Amino acid sequence: MAGRLPRSADLTRFCQKLNRVKTLEDDMMETTFNRCLSTIDLILLGIGGMVGSGLYVLTGTVAKEISGPAVIVSFIIAGFASLLAALCYAEFGARVPKTGSAYMFTYVSMGEIWAFLIGWNLLLEYMIGGAAVARAWSGYLDSIFSHKIKNFTETHIGTWQVPFLAHYPDFLAAGILLIATVFISFGAKVSSWLNHVFSAISLGVILFILIMGFILAEPKNWSAQEGGFAPYGLSGIMAGTATCFYAFVGFDVIAASSEEARNPQKAVPRAIAISLGLATGAYILVSVVLTLIVPWHTLDPDASLADAFYRRGYSWAGFIVAVGSICAMNTVLLSNLFSLPRIVYAMAEDGLFFQVFSRVHPRTQVPVIGIVVFGVLMALMALIFDLEALVQFLSIGTLLAYTFVAASIVVLRFQQEKSAAPPQPARSQPSPGPNEGAGPSELKEYESFSDKLQLVGTYKAKVHRQPGKLKAAFEPYLEFLTDFHPGEVVTIAVVTLMVSAVCLCSILVFGNTHLHLPTWSYSLLLLLFSLGFLLSVLLIWVHEQQQSTQTFQIPLVPLTPALSILLNIYLMLKLSYMTWLRFSIWLILGLLVYFGYGIWHSKENLRELTSCNVSARYVVFPSSSLEETVQAVQPNPQPSTGLSDMVTEEAKR
Repeated sequence: MAGRLPRSADLTRFCQKLNRVKTLEDDMMETTFNRCLSTIDLILLGIGGMVGSGLYVLTGTVAKEISGPAVIVSFIIAGFASLLAALCYAEFGARVPKTGSAYMFTYVSMGEIWAFLIGWNLLLEYMIGGAAVARAWSGYLDSIFSHKIKNFTETHIGTWQVPFLAHYPDFLAAGILLIATVFISFGAKVSSWLNHVFSAISLGVILFILIMGFILAEPKNWSAQEGGFAPYGLSGIMAGTATCFYAFVGFDVIAASSEEARNPQKAVPRAIAISLGLATGAYILVSVVLTLIVPWHTLDPDASLADAFYRRGYSWAGFIVAVGSICAMNTVLLSNLFSLPRIVYAMAEDGLFFQVFSRVHPRTQVPVIGIVVFGVLMALMALIFDLEALVQFLSIGTLLAYTFVAASIVVLRFQQEKSAAPPQPARSQPSPGPNEGAGPSELKEYESFSDKLQLVGTYKAKVHRQPGKLKAAFEPYLEFLTDFHPGEVVTIAVVTLMVSAVCLCSILVFGNTHLHLPTWSYSLLLLLFSLGFLLSVLLIWVHEQQQSTQTFQIPLVPLTPALSILLNIYLMLKLSYMTWLRFSIWLILGLLVYFGYGIWHSKENLRELTSCNVSARYVVFPSSSLEETVQAVQPNPQPSTGLSDMVTEEAKR
């Protein structure tokens, strides 16, 4: 029986497989896609992805059923949390200008299985986003014709009484998705041009809504007679915030499009910041207008803005709003159908998903197979699922992606830089002092001998310490941390930070309601987990970061990513248990796909297999002296070339 148990070495290799990171190409600007998108194109893509059914449908739904007029506060908090995540996306999008968004960012920093799970959730996120927007689009168009389409469908086809499914099949929503799929298949330039047209109309309608809305505003609609500003209290505001994240999920389309941007290092951060700022301002101002035009408890969740103008006697204004909302939702449909196939392409290109989706059409330079397959799947989801259930499911996938991207920023910032550029000749450096040891004795294995010759000459003479090493000022006080490898303590601290955040948010959300904790234990647990969270942040901060690069970097690391992680986890725990149950089922399905296909076909796995055939490797033996000895290690006796010229120097004791 004992012989059947896996050995520790086997378990170690298995864990290493799960956590291997992606090897990036030397030239990250090289791509099979067409780099044709400018900064303006990316900004409009971001605005189109965020300003859609969230503005025209979700605003009224959250105001009436969850938060009341305090939906304004919900959007402010959701916008702030999205800003923290957006900064992380901006740094990654500039440093790694490859398609894949959060999937790619996680793969290059956290590991393969985490990247796959994020990518798997992104697939669901975009499919749900497209389906939900299509149903909202259908509802708005139906409202223009006095719900004749709905009545016809219910009368001649029938209705369903099944939880989480729509009351009737929405053929109109499915049809618009299929039409959008055809246009997206024509290439990035066609998609961008359509997005420009619809975005211009949408922004014009939003400006019209704000002008007319403030003219018709009645402050009494926030009075106590109508229920007050926050009728559902703080709990309703935070619950509304979790749902309002649906409004901001579109900004990651910019990161997903970075491989098609002309100058991603500058265009991606600018586009994310500008589009998120404009979208947040639009949501806040429209929420103010909507809840001041009519009482919040009388809003129509399906078409709140258009219905509000109709009830105030401005039917023509309601018609303009309905037309504008349809144009805005078209931009969201294009955004989702634009991003989803590129996420699938990135996973398939890395071998973690089925290879058929990695094919790019030679003429249009887009993954046509992925566009068609997932466009049809979106249409099927829009045909049968209910909008509210879809929105709840969408929020949890988005928040999880934000959490992992924020954690990836911390891990990447404290890792040693893996430069793809060819090494420069080593300059002569002054001899380091005798007390500057090389650290604990260990073997460091490298593939490039020339890179390591440069390392031997400059490793100890660098002015700046390695990223991930303890700062010199803290060595006298935290000497026990100097025995760890660079970045190892940071990785442990990140895991501790996330565990502390989960425990802290669980106490905040469930401590008084579900767990019924006494006051003393509630306060004690809050104090303990808060200390754990803060100590983790401080432990990360006392280590060296990578030096500033030419690309955008998020400020106040690790504080900004840590706040993003904390807020995202809190909002995830505010979602319903049924959302978590459906999410868990989706994760289990993803793990079956990964262990059944992805782990075996991964390009990193194939690279590990081929690396066994390397004829020579170079091993650096650190010593406690000034220099390092470089030796050539050959698995097979072969004549070596150029190794006789290598000089091995030993330090004089």
